[in-house]
Amino acid sequence: MEIPAINLKAIVLVHWLLTVWGCMAWLPPSFSWGNFTVLAIGVWAIAQRDSIDAVLMFLMGMAVTILTDIIHFGIYYPLNDFALDRGRDAFRFSAGMAILNLLLKPVSCFFVYQMYRERGGDYNVNFDLETSVDSRCTTDSADSAFIGRRC
Repeated sequence: MEIPAINLKAIVLVHWLLTVWGCMAWLPPSFSWGNFTVLAIGVWAIAQRDSIDAVLMFLMGMAVTILTDIIHFGIYYPLNDFALDRGRDAFRFSAGMAILNLLLKPVSCFFVYQMYRERGGDYNVNFDLETSVDSRCTTDSADSAFIGRRC
């Protein structure tokens, strides 16, 4: 069974719309700054179709915003602040769209990871924290054909 191809533009557009609607009533500015920054990286990934780094950064940003969205919801979800009738409907809509945005993010991460692999990314993500593996290992020219590296 083949995984359907989802366009990166559609992912960015849906998350942008849900983020705008989620920011309408109750979430702090840090929620919008974090999500819109990640969506800007998504626009970068759209603009540079062959960039592996742009897609990887978008994927990592989406993964981080899953955690930060959960923290925002846990801290800022009001108990009785929107008891008035006129604010209750806007709050319900905004909260519903923000929660829907959070629920769609893992699915979007899956499709963005598929795009990362299509663009030539590795199955395992390597951050290359060491500058060089050869700085710790030496090779002997005479023994290198049979033994290889010695560490």
